[in-house]
Amino acid sequence: MAILPIVTYPNEILEIECRKVTVFDKKLRSFLDDMYDTMIAADGVGLAAPQVGRDLSAAIVDIGDETGTIEMINPEVLEVKGEQTDLEGCLSFPNLYGEVSRPEYVKAAFQDRKGRNLIIEAEGFLARAILHEIDHLHGVLFTAKVIRYIEEDELERYESE
Repeated sequence: MAILPIVTYPNEILEIECRKVTVFDKKLRSFLDDMYDTMIAADGVGLAAPQVGRDLSAAIVDIGDETGTIEMINPEVLEVKGEQTDLEGCLSFPNLYGEVSRPEYVKAAFQDRKGRNLIIEAEGFLARAILHEIDHLHGVLFTAKVIRYIEEDELERYESE
């Protein structure tokens, strides 16, 4: 397992549509393991393949709750409901934070590391993290959705809430 270098903006790979994963093999499993290690080392809650330089439709999310680690291969959003606005950041935009509005609920279909088809339903912060990572796979960056950027002194108030 390895810690991969995180690609930062303005690298063009961050703004492309990723290729579908068609081979579910040991290389993919190793890559997902490396993505997880990279995300944890960077203190993130999600990471998409383009953020480590690969144009593959693969992302992981782990918000540190009982849900555990979610590995999403070729994810598709099936349904969204509601709205929530909250603070977001991104490992590809160090020290940049903003308020982003996203659906409160998401239902998504995806494949796991073995190619099995799964569906997840999530609300709140988990829904936000899943949608943020799926956006990455379509070349959509959180900066395109920021309502208002947050200054460092405001950030401290968010952290205390």
